[in-house]
Amino acid sequence: MVETLAVAAAGGERRPSLYSIGDLAAELAVSPRAIRFYEDRGLLKPQRIGGNRVYTHGDRARLKLILRGKRLGFSLADIKEMLDLYNVDPDHLEQLRVTLEKGRARIAELERQRAEIAATLAELRELETAVVGMIRERERGSRKRKQGGPS
Repeated sequence: MVETLAVAAAGGERRPSLYSIGDLAAELAVSPRAIRFYEDRGLLKPQRIGGNRVYTHGDRARLKLILRGKRLGFSLADIKEMLDLYNVDPDHLEQLRVTLEKGRARIAELERQRAEIAATLAELRELETAVVGMIRERERGSRKRKQGGPS
């Protein structure tokens, strides 16, 4: 871990003020390669000390938001847009509005997918029932033929 430590104002708790790429990767269960990918896409802008990337608490928070956005199914472009709006106005209203709009669109998309999945499951269950019926019917016919009965 980057050895620079800060004493938190409340309670004198010690926590790192800077993180290495390895620290963040381990803490947030992502690979350093993924973090560098987000940096290449302009989502993260770490400081450099010598040739090493160092990340602040703000970078850590931003990475957590990136990972949450990905988990929720947002594109990297959408995530970048929402995060970049943070500095647009002091009340963050535009960021909140855009996040609400994109969130609602994602909900609608997932609802459509859920309906499609439900329809597909119903169709597969019908197919399953029909195939099970055919198998039983053919097994009965096969047993009758083996017993010498009519087909």
